[in-house]
Amino acid sequence: MSEASAAAGKIALVTGANKGIGFEIARGLGQKGATVLLGARNAPAGEDATARLRDEGLDAHFLAIDVTDEASVAVAASHIATDWGRLDILVNNAAVSLEKNVPPSGTDLALMRQTYEANVFGLVAVTQAMLPLLRKAPAGRIVNMSTGLASLTLSSGRDAPFSFSRLLAYNTSKTAVNGITVQFANELLDTPIKVNAANPGLCATDLSSGKGRPPSEGAAVAMGLALLGEDGPTGGLYGDQGQVPW
Repeated sequence: MSEASAAAGKIALVTGANKGIGFEIARGLGQKGATVLLGARNAPAGEDATARLRDEGLDAHFLAIDVTDEASVAVAASHIATDWGRLDILVNNAAVSLEKNVPPSGTDLALMRQTYEANVFGLVAVTQAMLPLLRKAPAGRIVNMSTGLASLTLSSGRDAPFSFSRLLAYNTSKTAVNGITVQFANELLDTPIKVNAANPGLCATDLSSGKGRPPSEGAAVAMGLALLGEDGPTGGLYGDQGQVPW
């Protein structure tokens, strides 16, 4: 089955979809025939992004959601239940990176708590709220956006590829996302739902200060996981070259 036919008729929610990788994931899934719900807490930005996709002929809808606000998350889930009755794909993309390259010993704890509120607790809140809707789909897919910087293997030791990165809050929040991915995947092993984490690589977004490859290239990894067939994997972290070590 082609990705296009795999996406046709599916309902997909992408959080943090008003810009960057999230926007490109929504665009890509829409181009393959999915109805895409662009989740964003900034209503004007979300509406503008949705209008851009509609101008391209895609079935796109704005969904107000602030992942750090449980009431907002509950309302968003209620809207999906009322308007579509199910959810086939959830891409947990909304995240923040608030640090400025300081060593762990100098990390601002307030910023760390704020980072975890969005990247960790917000992701869990959205997943828990949307899971009943994913269970109503024939074969739900959950994709959690992570990063190679979250890999302990790739970060440990002087010669490790990412040992240079001084982003304690962001990197460890994404390490937590990897662990959360495994936990949900294990819970859902006996269901058709698959849960994986995506490493999009360094992409030119606000989080990277515009450094990296086009967001559309990083989005391709998440799209592939969102459209996995029934024989696809669950409970892993994947990038362009396949599985990324924990």
